[in-house]
Amino acid sequence: MSAPGQIVTRFAPSPTGFLHIGGARTALFNWLFARHTGGAFRLRIEDTDRQRSTPEAIEAILEGMAWLGLDHDGEVIYQFARAERHRAVAEELMRKGAAYHCYASQEELSEMRDRQKAESKPLRYDGRWRDRELAGPKPNAPPVVRLKAPQTGETIIDDKVQGEVRFRNDVLDDFVLLRADGTPTYMLSVVVDDYDMGVTHIIRGDDHLTNAARQRQIIDAMGWPQPTYAHLPLLHGPDGAKLSKRHGAQGIHEYRDLGYLPEGMRNYLLRLGWSHGDDEIIPTDRAIEWFNLESIGRSPARIDFKKLDSINGHYIRAADDDALTQEAIVVMQRLGRPALTADQQAQLRAIMPSLKERAKTVIEIIDGASFISDSRPLALDDKAQKLLSADARRRLGRLGAALGGLTWTAGDIEAAVRAFAEAEGAKLGDVAQPLRAALTGKAVSPPVFDVMATLGREEALARLRDQAAA
Repeated sequence: MSAPGQIVTRFAPSPTGFLHIGGARTALFNWLFARHTGGAFRLRIEDTDRQRSTPEAIEAILEGMAWLGLDHDGEVIYQFARAERHRAVAEELMRKGAAYHCYASQEELSEMRDRQKAESKPLRYDGRWRDRELAGPKPNAPPVVRLKAPQTGETIIDDKVQGEVRFRNDVLDDFVLLRADGTPTYMLSVVVDDYDMGVTHIIRGDDHLTNAARQRQIIDAMGWPQPTYAHLPLLHGPDGAKLSKRHGAQGIHEYRDLGYLPEGMRNYLLRLGWSHGDDEIIPTDRAIEWFNLESIGRSPARIDFKKLDSINGHYIRAADDDALTQEAIVVMQRLGRPALTADQQAQLRAIMPSLKERAKTVIEIIDGASFISDSRPLALDDKAQKLLSADARRRLGRLGAALGGLTWTAGDIEAAVRAFAEAEGAKLGDVAQPLRAALTGKAVSPPVFDVMATLGREEALARLRDQAAA
């Protein structure tokens, strides 16, 4: 239980798939607000859809949260396990006269909706069992339990993001709390769980705004305290349309496998709809210090992959080289790339300062380091092939001979190559570019003298001989 007066937020995903990027942002905002206020952040798995809720989906959510570093307070709450408590509240509402049995059959309800549709009326339950006394034997169909919702006036949600939102009660019908088989509906379960968990602030997508009005009616009927609401605009794609698969990665695990860092993703997700002046780079400790609900925008935020790359590139450059090396090894394993030997891992660590300077993702680091594990003779890409003309290959043969007795450091190698180019009457680039192609098989790589130092004398000179002799 939370301490008296403590702010409590929650993230309550349905485990029907992966952790969606929109859900990850919602979780982050809840986590930041709780940490900013010294409150508690709770996690609830809304697993009442037994056909679609799977252990694999639950694990994917937990893994996504852990990868993002969004730790929750207390145990994970599983909604399905609390069904008896939900039913007990529905029964209490009936005792209060705030809920009732409805015996309308599916055929009757279908006829009701068909008639409303034909008359161009809103499709809503008409309250036929609201104040009806059951005379004689009960109908064969088992009843549902419906809330006796207010029929006049308004239900008002004072939302921290959307402002004051009003719903006419005459368009909010008597919705179902318990189905005919006795299972609680989402609308009831959410309210009971939030109350029992002590949730004070509900921060979620604005697709739940209408739900807030219905849930408030249950809360009022029970005499429970109202939570504070903050409904976030949904994420849109770069084109301004609602985010969908055609816009690219949807699940947080996809961003992980694309080589983004957790700290980069946290910063990026924070900037999707929340701002602090012109600040773009906001480390997590500063985000906790600054976060508030008032700075959440009302307009939908657009996914911007260039901005994500830019932000992530900042965190890659700032990352510890040892940690980044281990992250690259983990990503390679996850993607099924060939494992590096211990010596190759040491080489990766040695060149990491050069690799990370231009990389925006861990995948770019891995690709930039591919020369370490490439086997001889190297396969050359098209641009590398063009760089290795017959004259360039003959020059590489002479360069290899000139470097044979050199002390093997990047600085000494660079000085020697510059002296060789001058002696050849050539520009440094005319020597360095074919040299790069011979050593990596590509026209683009980390600084070529760092590449040579990383490969070591024997391997680097062997690669030069391969191309000189080709």
